[in-house]
Amino acid sequence: MARVPLLQLTGVSLTFGGEPVFSGIDLTVHPGDRIALVGRNGSGKSTLMKVMAGLIEPDEGEVIVGPGKTVGYMEQHPNMSGFATLGDYAASGLEPGELYKVERAGAGLKFDPARPVATASGGERRRAALARLMAEAPDLMLLDEPTNHLDIEAIQWLEAELRATRAAYVLISHDRAFLRALTRATLWLDRGVLRRQDKGFAEFEAWRDKVWAEEDQARHKLDRLIKAEGRWAVEGISARRKRNMGRVRRLQQMRAERAAQIRRQGAAAMALESGPKSGRKVIEARNVGKAFGDKVIVRDFSLTVMRGDRVAFVGPNGVGKTTLLKILLGEVEPDEGTVTLGTNLEVAVFDQAREQLDADATLWESLTHDPQMKVSGRSDQVMVRGTPRHVVGYLKDFLFDERQARAPVRSLSGGEKARLLLARIMARQSNLLVLDEPTNDLDVETLDLLQELLDDYDGTVLLVSHDRDFLDRVATLTVAMEGDGRAVVYAGGWSDYQAQRKEGQRPEKLEKPKPVKPKPRREAAQKSGLTFTEKHRLEALPAEIERLEAEIAKLQQLLSDPELFTREPAKFNKATEALIERQQKLAAAEEEWLELAEKAEGS
Repeated sequence: MARVPLLQLTGVSLTFGGEPVFSGIDLTVHPGDRIALVGRNGSGKSTLMKVMAGLIEPDEGEVIVGPGKTVGYMEQHPNMSGFATLGDYAASGLEPGELYKVERAGAGLKFDPARPVATASGGERRRAALARLMAEAPDLMLLDEPTNHLDIEAIQWLEAELRATRAAYVLISHDRAFLRALTRATLWLDRGVLRRQDKGFAEFEAWRDKVWAEEDQARHKLDRLIKAEGRWAVEGISARRKRNMGRVRRLQQMRAERAAQIRRQGAAAMALESGPKSGRKVIEARNVGKAFGDKVIVRDFSLTVMRGDRVAFVGPNGVGKTTLLKILLGEVEPDEGTVTLGTNLEVAVFDQAREQLDADATLWESLTHDPQMKVSGRSDQVMVRGTPRHVVGYLKDFLFDERQARAPVRSLSGGEKARLLLARIMARQSNLLVLDEPTNDLDVETLDLLQELLDDYDGTVLLVSHDRDFLDRVATLTVAMEGDGRAVVYAGGWSDYQAQRKEGQRPEKLEKPKPVKPKPRREAAQKSGLTFTEKHRLEALPAEIERLEAEIAKLQQLLSDPELFTREPAKFNKATEALIERQQKLAAAEEEWLELAEKAEGS
């Protein structure tokens, strides 16, 4: 017996401002579907989801909800006007006997139902909207970036709920680990066309790369055919004119087909450039303590950050990760202990609230009104790592078009605001990069590029993120903040931290907040003949070596294509340079590991 669809889109098209967002979309969602909706920032994913939810009427086509079926939508910016508290909003539409569902979701998602809407942050509002959707339990849930502003514990709670639900759902998310864990089909919105693959997000990148390779091959063949037919038109059209007019028309059709092809959007041309080298020791914190009234942020915390380290800070929302960052940067004074900053530091900060951006300013003004970027006497140029660039040209590097240059920042999507802030940061030289929740709203391709830039960045990185996949790709040290002032340093990224906790490798510091004796990690370092920093480095190197080996294998696979040099010489040269560089880094890392291991064993 055929399953009755929950939702069906037939021939759906939509145009904004004369430009088609998507056209001719056919889509069927059945009971039990677990679908990822992916695509570049600005490709129209959220708009398509609003069409699916019935909030936007398409220009053409039909949107049909199955008889007796319900569709629920969690939007990124919920309208809560008319509600006094977050709990009032989340419980609206529920029967009195169902209010426990909001309380349960609120506990899992960590939002306070009694919080007044007027004082709630954007993240709290989104959590309330998610709790409302989970409590309503519709037959089909449409979730637009549900993990934004959730900490890892809440994300894992949501994963468990979605894994157990009988409802179907469509997810938009930048969180790879979340999508891999939950989806069994993938919708890819690309240049106005919606493709479907009945495999989860784990298979998406291989599918995308195959589609793009086939497109490149077809485009190359069409270009050669047009060139050959064009040569014939010049040389042979005079003979047998009537008989050959068919070939002329065919040439015109091929040229029209080629002109109509929409080139896929390239990756943002982002670049990070380190300033002058900082001192070898970037930050040294010793026995730091900080509290605000009864709330203890950190207690007896010590950390040494060396040049080139990638230090991630993880923990529940509100535990004090951003405050600890500010303490380490010297912006907040600790109540106890000392923080010593290294020499010659040039700091660039990406803040999670995007507070560096004025919502009423245009993109143009956001760059030219920054004193660190403006070229003296020129209102149309900005200074990018020491070189003057035209504003529009630099914005195009970050995938903004000329029309957007004069648009207000408030008109941008979350991902576009993140790219604009990255444009400001990356225009400057720095040797200490502070990234507070940089992954929110960025698409998969931009996240890939950001990770590559951080890999090649010569400076030091301090990172706050709830994106487990990104943490695994970037971090060499993880500071786990678990509440009540407990903050512990682990080698590696999120998965390494979890593995060490499972193995019981939790320093005694957690059980003894103010030990009289030297810290166990330091004692172990002294007994082994290694300094505290060398021991951390020895623990971090295996993960770094494994990451380099994986990148080398990926580059070698890319370069194994015999036609790559002919087809894309620039890409071939870049991949070759990257391979040589990573092989050199791997050799150096292996040599460093051997030296430290011998030193540890020798003593």
